[in-house]
Amino acid sequence: MKPTRLFLLNLLLLALLPAAGLRAQVLKPRLRQVVSSPARKEKFHLYLLIGQSNMAGRGAVEAPDTVPNRHVLRLNPAGQWEVAQDPIHFDKTIAGVGPGLTFGRFMAAADTSLTIGLIPCAVGGSGIDVWMPGAYFADTKTHPYDDALARAKTALQTGTLAGIIWHQGESDSSPEKSALYQQKLKILIKKLREDLQTPNVPFVAGQLPAFQLNKTSPDGRPQINDSAVRINEAVAGLQKQVPNYAFVTAESTADIGDHTHFNAVSARLMGQRYAAAMQRLQHPARRRP
Repeated sequence: MKPTRLFLLNLLLLALLPAAGLRAQVLKPRLRQVVSSPARKEKFHLYLLIGQSNMAGRGAVEAPDTVPNRHVLRLNPAGQWEVAQDPIHFDKTIAGVGPGLTFGRFMAAADTSLTIGLIPCAVGGSGIDVWMPGAYFADTKTHPYDDALARAKTALQTGTLAGIIWHQGESDSSPEKSALYQQKLKILIKKLREDLQTPNVPFVAGQLPAFQLNKTSPDGRPQINDSAVRINEAVAGLQKQVPNYAFVTAESTADIGDHTHFNAVSARLMGQRYAAAMQRLQHPARRRP
């Protein structure tokens, strides 16, 4: 069996361990290994991970999530490269499994000549309005856009920006905010590409899951959150308006019990979907007819 196929098979089996009835063990890596960046910038592909808590990750960290892969690195809070292990993000102390690590593993497996550099910048609870230049997010005392831009520029000293993945929208699932969401996301994509001087960098956005689309009315009956539906329509609709853009669905995903955050299995599934969409944008000639 080819190494790439074997890696993917092992990754799939590891991801399915909790579903097989084995007791999940919550872990965090005891030691983060700082490493040097690859010598050739063109062989070091960087990906900016932005959005709110479902990009940052809130799933329980399990043993497979701490297995190191020297082909997948993350930019740590100090601006150093280290071997990537979950939690990738550090926005809050509750950061856990998100889509980032699985995304990085699948991107690395697709081309073993590359090293993948993950730039985690998502901020839990952040609405799209604070993902604009100069905007301040009081909850975490951060400037999400400015901080992400600064971290990306640090990473670009040693690598090449190959893509951006975005998962956000929960905080904008209200009638007033959702009506403006598509235009604001379109502006954000344009601004990021301009500020990072990468006008054609692939951008992949994720839709909201079904457990956020369904609400309970005051009388206890189920109802649809029309604003969340509008967010998903906006994310999908940009595919016809923005070049080198794609979106992924959150179908068949489950939450951690709070009707808000992906569980670890679902976060890994989203990471796989992000990788597949990113690869289609990067290699359009390989798309199936």
